[in-house]
Amino acid sequence: MRKPETIERLYLDFDGFFASVEQQCDKRLRGRPVGVVPFVGTDRTAVIACSKEAKAYGVKNVMRIKDAKALCPDLILVEQKPDLYRRAHSALLCEIETVIPIDTAKSIDELTCILDDRGRRDPEGLSEQIKSTIEKNIGEFITCSIGFAANRQLAKMACKAGKDASKKAGQYGNGLAIWHPHMMPEPLFQVKLEDVPGVGHSMKMRLAHSQVITTEQLYNLQPKHMRKIWRSVNGERLWMALHGYDIQAMPQKRGMYGHARVLPPESRSINGAYEIARLLLVKAGRRLRREEYYASGLWLWMAIDGGSWFRTIKMPTVNDEQAIMTAHTALWECARRELPRRTTIFRVGVTLMDLSEANARQLDIFNNDDAIRQKWERANGAMDALNSKYSSTIVHMGEWKPPAGGHVGGKISYVRIPSAEDFY
Repeated sequence: MRKPETIERLYLDFDGFFASVEQQCDKRLRGRPVGVVPFVGTDRTAVIACSKEAKAYGVKNVMRIKDAKALCPDLILVEQKPDLYRRAHSALLCEIETVIPIDTAKSIDELTCILDDRGRRDPEGLSEQIKSTIEKNIGEFITCSIGFAANRQLAKMACKAGKDASKKAGQYGNGLAIWHPHMMPEPLFQVKLEDVPGVGHSMKMRLAHSQVITTEQLYNLQPKHMRKIWRSVNGERLWMALHGYDIQAMPQKRGMYGHARVLPPESRSINGAYEIARLLLVKAGRRLRREEYYASGLWLWMAIDGGSWFRTIKMPTVNDEQAIMTAHTALWECARRELPRRTTIFRVGVTLMDLSEANARQLDIFNNDDAIRQKWERANGAMDALNSKYSSTIVHMGEWKPPAGGHVGGKISYVRIPSAEDFY
């Protein structure tokens, strides 16, 4: 495994992305505490994202509106505009590409680049050029923090360290940290254990059982020991990353397609939740077909008064809407039998799982659905083609009435970059 002798990676994280896009687009919001919410008109939901002014009061992402307003009474609530954030993401990437090629967009607000000779020699100059290009061509209210290091994982941690340093200096974001290999590992030891990529809450508890509570202690473990703690090769891969080796991300295999949504107050009944879940599943099915997959399982989940309810159902290996909706209806019939009629449902999610690639689909020998499947697949193909041609849902099965807040399937996502097709 190669160990770089100089910095080779850049990691960029936009600061308070969703709220800063709102401030850039609406002059009335600039310099004021802003909280982005799923929909306005109720306090029975959460602040999805907040501006640096709101964070100065202690408001955090994914905080109940009631709690956020207690910390910041002047908080301005703005309804989410997912398609605006998608377009801002695309515009920002185009501007950055004029300065340096982008290797991977890790999420809607994070990306990584491989440095060329100029970037290795003058990371400060490269950082300044990226930031000035964004300010000049997009606007001054969307800022970013940047980290440089020998590999992507260290660059990500450096980026977070740069953002934290800017907070200590009295500003939010616009940070910069450069971790040259000859400086390591001292900067790494200042990072909190939970800020190491791959160390979530459960892994932090597992490490604590092994008497590992600091990043320095983690760094000093042996690779085989980390593999044992992680119970997979990922522990050993993280050891290589922390020690500055050129470790590449392993290819990810698609495991499921799903959507979830917080329900507006008028849709928090069983009937209202069913209609929104149906639309979410239509969107998931479209994504399944676009990427040429089939599914043989469907999962339905709901957050209800006092807990949650979920069930799964097996399907033939299908991707057409008729088969998927047949399974969906069966799950809701089960929900109606088991849940009290006046159950309040706050959130609903649907997931197509047990995937097969289109060229690897296997028919059920006890359910020869080939003729019917082909008929429905042709019908779905024709509908998908028309909707794609006109960039709108103009042909659909059943009613098409998106709920308050719109954009079924195109909500704010911290882990997936929405496509244009998610918004029709």
